[in-house]
Amino acid sequence: MIKKMLPVVLAAVLFTLSGCQSSSDENGRKGNGKLKIVTTFYPMYDFAKNIAGNNASVKILIPAGVEPHDWEPSTKDLIDIQNADVFIYNGASMENWVNKVLQSINQKNLTVIEASKGLPLADGKEEGDSNVQSLDPHVWLDPALAKKEAEHIYRGLVKKDPAHKKDYEKNYLTFSKKLDVLDANFKKTAKHAKRKEFVTQHTAFSYLAKQYGLKQIAVAGLSPDQEPSLKGLEEIANEVQKRHIKTVFFETLTSPKVAHTLAKEVHAKTDVLNPLEGLTDKEQKQGLDYIAVMEKNRKALEHALNE
Repeated sequence: MIKKMLPVVLAAVLFTLSGCQSSSDENGRKGNGKLKIVTTFYPMYDFAKNIAGNNASVKILIPAGVEPHDWEPSTKDLIDIQNADVFIYNGASMENWVNKVLQSINQKNLTVIEASKGLPLADGKEEGDSNVQSLDPHVWLDPALAKKEAEHIYRGLVKKDPAHKKDYEKNYLTFSKKLDVLDANFKKTAKHAKRKEFVTQHTAFSYLAKQYGLKQIAVAGLSPDQEPSLKGLEEIANEVQKRHIKTVFFETLTSPKVAHTLAKEVHAKTDVLNPLEGLTDKEQKQGLDYIAVMEKNRKALEHALNE
């Protein structure tokens, strides 16, 4: 229903947008003050905040605790994008509404950064299902690819606001070193693991698994709302028992029902492996960020791979 409404919202807001535009100064900023950056969902927000530092105000469109795969922008969101200096999104079939929005607004003074552009993307289609999105968008869950996304954002900010190039470069290098440490920690965890297989509720960790020589056994596909058939669940249960896997991972923004059902069937426990598609209010109040959550993921994997 929401997807059907998007064209109507776009048409209705075009008149409003024409009156909301503001001109850019010589540094690429609309109006006075800080660079205005609008991001789609949490990883893009976190990367932008780290790199922009105090030189920009960074807004996230998708609210805390909301699953982003099926989210659609409101009229206010469209106006925020139009009035931004920089718009950052992941791409790779993650935000399917973006192309329609960008085609409908004036991009003359807007710098658009597609963070996953040029990265080696995996096919997201599943055998026998023509309705599944064509690309796997979860590149940010591989720290090495996350670093490349951060580099794209850094280069985009420098292009928009060259006056603060040194600041952006310094912030990017600081953040990239943190990503390097995270990458090294994951490599160490995978190298010393007793087993290489782990079970997840949805297929979000393919890039991470490939990067570190692990095998993801996913209960459902790329969509967190997708549920397996009884036959599919039975096949996964048999594989879990065969490999003596003792943990089934689920995530915080979707129902853990399927994971709990599988865990009960195979006498395993459940734990959280966070795909970082959006932090909850509780997580944000705890001061968690991309690096902290990914480190929690690593420790959870480390435990599960050595049970």
